[in-house]
Amino acid sequence: MTTKTLSLTLAASLASALTLSAGQVHAQAATMEKCFGIALAGANDCAAGPGTTCSGTSTVDYQGNAWKLVPAGTCVTMEKEGERMGSLEALDRDLPPA
Repeated sequence: MTTKTLSLTLAASLASALTLSAGQVHAQAATMEKCFGIALAGANDCAAGPGTTCSGTSTVDYQGNAWKLVPAGTCVTMEKEGERMGSLEALDRDLPPA
């Protein structure tokens, strides 16, 4: 096998591996959904309201405008303390003081 043939074979193998990897990531993302109001303080995945930068920025347990990724179809069945439930949309409850 020449150097050129070996290089082409390795490049094709790498391209195939990257394509398969990207497909798996996309498939995993499609099976997850954003669930608001279930994250503990500092444990959100993103969107914790005005003045926050993203993940880990929630300041209140079960903050209504902070979300966490959960398996699709499980969010609205999640029960938390005090009869709180997960929601597919931001909630007006348990917000930090203004």
